[in-house]
Amino acid sequence: MEQFAKDLAAFIEERKEKTWEISDDVWGYAESRFTEFKSSKEEADYMESLGFKVTRGIGGEETAFMAEFGSGKPVIGILGEYDSLSGLSQEADVPEHKPIVPGGDGHGCGHNLLGMASVAATVGLKDYMEKNGTPGTIRYYGCPAEENAGGKAFLVREGCFDGVDICVTWHPGTTNSVSRGSSLANFRIFYTFHGLSSHAAGAPHLGRSALDAVELMDVSVNYLREHMIDEARIHYAIMNSGGTAPNVVQSEAQVLYAIRAPKVTDVIELAERVNNCARGAALMTGTTVDIRHVAAYSNVIPNDVIGDVIEKHLNEFVPLDLTEEDMAYAKKFTEVITPLDKAALENQAKALAGKNWKAMLDKYPVLNFVLDGRMLKGGGSTDVGDVSWVVPTNQFGTSTLAAGTPGHSWQVVAQGKGPVAHKAMLAAAKVMACTAYEFLTTPKLVEEATAEWKERLGGESYPNPLPKDMKPEIW
Repeated sequence: MEQFAKDLAAFIEERKEKTWEISDDVWGYAESRFTEFKSSKEEADYMESLGFKVTRGIGGEETAFMAEFGSGKPVIGILGEYDSLSGLSQEADVPEHKPIVPGGDGHGCGHNLLGMASVAATVGLKDYMEKNGTPGTIRYYGCPAEENAGGKAFLVREGCFDGVDICVTWHPGTTNSVSRGSSLANFRIFYTFHGLSSHAAGAPHLGRSALDAVELMDVSVNYLREHMIDEARIHYAIMNSGGTAPNVVQSEAQVLYAIRAPKVTDVIELAERVNNCARGAALMTGTTVDIRHVAAYSNVIPNDVIGDVIEKHLNEFVPLDLTEEDMAYAKKFTEVITPLDKAALENQAKALAGKNWKAMLDKYPVLNFVLDGRMLKGGGSTDVGDVSWVVPTNQFGTSTLAAGTPGHSWQVVAQGKGPVAHKAMLAAAKVMACTAYEFLTTPKLVEEATAEWKERLGGESYPNPLPKDMKPEIW
């Protein structure tokens, strides 16, 4: 390990108690999309107190901010998030489903860890730059509403990443690995149908059912699945079924769709076909439909130049220094995952260890080693993709969770303040700080990453999937 990496790690270790404290605070706030007022304020106040120039409310998002230190080129961005998920309230460290507030929010994707590890990386890098007189600029981007609203897409549209040379980020999870592939682009669209109410027995002929329209739309989209590309995904949730009285024709009903495909241009085309399913359902039922696009995520443009630097440092800070007590803590969570999740974990273990997979899982209730990211299959969406269209970007993960823990679950929330999570987020901070420092001080690396980025884009420019009149909103 080079001396700068040792020094950066030491600076991050010096502030680890404060890092954990704020991460745990954010875990407790559990604020969902665009309502992260306490979470963003505590992070921004902390960085401001350490001498960063903090700009709040960037990109038209009240809970977004940027903390900057240094001057001149290159400009290195480190991305953080702090939004939670709805319906995932859960007590910490408890291996059973036990909500703190029934139906309340919880950090089911670990963004309390994500944001503060990125803050810790930026703070540690600032300390090192001040001590050594290192030129260049570093920025932490506090990014709200990654879940369900694609907050970074608005920041990109408003030019918040103009002039940035390289971006780095990470994500909590069950593996230590560098992202080597892309993600699915994703649109979120509300379809609200309006009909006419009537007594369902006395005058059914006078009614026009909005709920019928939702159901017909859902049926038609299900038929559409046969005629779209294999890699595309469509999911929906009925948000408003029109009430609870079956003897009244429902005058209003609403469904929310997530429409995904490998490239944002694919999603644009597929979304219009889904829109036509909605229009057809309205025509069939004599209703009208309002189509409201509320979020858009672009696919990730991966970058192996950045990925290789990340992986070098990931191997320096992994395996984590986990105690027997830490492993016992993790093991109690591997025992409460669903049978389907256990089967998926077994398949992953077999791919890694062959016939010795059982021994591996017994030894590693936390997968405490670095995996080749090319072995891992994706399928989700992230608004990091939008950033990657305008700045060379890459990301990685560390094992903050017990092996097999399903994403977006109460089990993630329960482990969000635990010892494994705390140690893994510090490792992530060290990896990001070291990676950012290499690009900050090695112009050739920036040039190589930029050249690869341009090659992968192949002459395409950011498609800006957000409608011009779309604003960040709480819904």
